[in-house]
Amino acid sequence: MIVKEKAERDPLAGTYPVTVDNNAAPKDVVIIGAGAAGAAAAEMLRRCRYNGRITIIDDDSGSPYDRPNLSKDYLAGNAPEDWIPIRPDGFYAEHGVDIVRGRVTRIDANAKMVDVAGQGSRRYDALLLATGAEPIHLNIPGDDQAHVHYLRSLSDSRSIIAASKNAKRAVVVGASFIGLEVAASLRTRNLSVDVVAPEKLPLERVMGEHLGAFIQSLHESKGVTFHLGRKPQRIDATSVTLDDGTQLSADLVVIGVGVRPRLDLAEKTGLAMDRGVSVNEFLESSVPGIFAAGDIARWPDPHSGERIRVEHWVVAERQGQVAARNILGARERFDFVPFFWSAHYDVSINYVGHAEKWDRVAVEGNAANRDVAVRFMRGEQALAVASIFRDEESLNAEIEMERAR
Repeated sequence: MIVKEKAERDPLAGTYPVTVDNNAAPKDVVIIGAGAAGAAAAEMLRRCRYNGRITIIDDDSGSPYDRPNLSKDYLAGNAPEDWIPIRPDGFYAEHGVDIVRGRVTRIDANAKMVDVAGQGSRRYDALLLATGAEPIHLNIPGDDQAHVHYLRSLSDSRSIIAASKNAKRAVVVGASFIGLEVAASLRTRNLSVDVVAPEKLPLERVMGEHLGAFIQSLHESKGVTFHLGRKPQRIDATSVTLDDGTQLSADLVVIGVGVRPRLDLAEKTGLAMDRGVSVNEFLESSVPGIFAAGDIARWPDPHSGERIRVEHWVVAERQGQVAARNILGARERFDFVPFFWSAHYDVSINYVGHAEKWDRVAVEGNAANRDVAVRFMRGEQALAVASIFRDEESLNAEIEMERAR
């Protein structure tokens, strides 16, 4: 279906747009999910001059929007809400993308139909699942009270902002990226913040001991108090009780203990699963014509040699773009090096590659001096590099990983 491919690289998308034979392309493309992967896929289809029908189905009334900012500048009060939408009002309608607000209840892969609650069915020739992830909820007494919040959507972030205006003491449960970014944002709003987590160091499992210790000290220098090696046992109207009996005063509680991929639709459809939707190098599932991208997709990573699933914005965007071109017949392998960043006050940590396990960690520089590169090694291979204020080194590490592929 692809009849021509441009030779120059598009700096915005980091991809190679293609020109499409619309007579051979699918007539109806349905995208379930308007997060990073779904929105990027819809835009890429139009950038490739695809002129068929594009329908995005999503039950979040504000999407698509800049989800990473919800725990960073927007939550901290440093960014206005008009920064949050990815595109201005009317953009998707102008480009012929129909956004349906609703919940998909069933996919009929044989008939190529999706059912939307209360809105009938939609036909598709090609389908992209980009359903994202949802917060893991605690199951402890008091976790359903009005002052207890989770953060995933724009509505969630608005609720936390509103609650913070009348709060003085916050407890953040979980030292995940979201949890720590929320802690930093609430400290910026001058709330007293306690962080409760079972780990001995925040983010050590992902970032290693050197960066974990630095991240803890950075937050402590800003006034955050950590209660590590502890779990919440009960949440009351004005306090959180830990598993050792400690009581922490709290008129705002934010729980950030991680997310889980939204897999119900894929499982009910009968797609092959592997702690996520199992896709091939072209991001196509076990059912021809159904693709998956973003937080739900587990794909063969040529750098690590493993099948991986990554819950980060840039990866989801790039997968959405590649999936869109493959829907149009490009047969393009997804072989990008994963990348994400995490902001803590005035410090941003860049991370390229993917390392769930490593043999050793090589540290160059010192995070305390805001100048460090940490390499997560398997033998002589750097699986991933995390860095602070070493943008050129981070970029070079990404280039080297791409070359190695």
